[in-house]
Amino acid sequence: MNTLLRWLHRLEDALIVIVLVGMVLLAVTQILLRNLNGTSLVWVDPLLQNAVLWIGMLGAMIASRNDEHIRIDIASHYLSPLLRRALSLLVDLFTCAVCAVVAWFSLHSVRDEASLGMNAFSGIPAWWLQIIIPVGFTLIALRYAVLFVLNMAGRRPGLADA
Repeated sequence: MNTLLRWLHRLEDALIVIVLVGMVLLAVTQILLRNLNGTSLVWVDPLLQNAVLWIGMLGAMIASRNDEHIRIDIASHYLSPLLRRALSLLVDLFTCAVCAVVAWFSLHSVRDEASLGMNAFSGIPAWWLQIIIPVGFTLIALRYAVLFVLNMAGRRPGLADA
């Protein structure tokens, strides 16, 4: 299981690096073509717009890996360890549920997009670019489900003093 998780983490890290480096290279190429040649590649701008979506989702997936999402954490400083653990259970469950709902509906949206046969640009099906949304939210939901279970067992990372 640890091998699978390490492979998944490396895949996420590699994907975000590849997408980000690709974005930079394409943007620089586009700028050089426009300034030096007066032309541009028509498909680069829509690809860069979709790459921003991928960067955002991959970043969220990576943040959820270590439970490092942005949070408002005022209450936990004033709560007893028992209440802090209870609040953490509630937050983990809520986060899991919201991400699962978003994953479910985005999967249906991507499926509808695929059935329509719409292209994003240059013959690339639009759903290929949108598939990161249900995949990302499903993975985040699973990670918070695991954190919820670990919390129930008293083994959740980050709550050692609870």
